[in-house]
Amino acid sequence: MSTLPVYRWRLAPDGYATRRQLRARGLRPGGQDVAAQLERPRRRGRSPLIAYLYRVDLAKPVRPMTPGRWAALDKANTARRTCPECRRDAGYVIPASLGICVPCHDTI
Repeated sequence: MSTLPVYRWRLAPDGYATRRQLRARGLRPGGQDVAAQLERPRRRGRSPLIAYLYRVDLAKPVRPMTPGRWAALDKANTARRTCPECRRDAGYVIPASLGICVPCHDTI
C-alpha cells in the first residue's frame, strides 16, 4: 500500500496540478491516479483542506465538444429551466428547494 506525497499549501513542485489548473491549461487527468495531495492548514484544530494533484506530463487534452454533446447539454439545461407545474421556461434554473418556478410557488 503506497502513500501519497503530501505538500503544504503553495509548496507543491512544478509538474503537478489540480483538476482546475489542468482544465485552465486545456488538459484533463485522463484516467491517471492521484499523484500527490496538497494540504492547507486551518485554524482551531479543524482538519486541513485537501486538494489532489495530478502529473501534468501524463495529462491528456480535453475532448472537444461535438454537435451531439452541445445538443444534449442544451436539452439538459432546458429541462432544468422548465417548470413541471406550468410547463413554461422560467428563464432561470428552478431551485431544487422549491421544485417549481417562483410564480407557481407564490400561488400555493
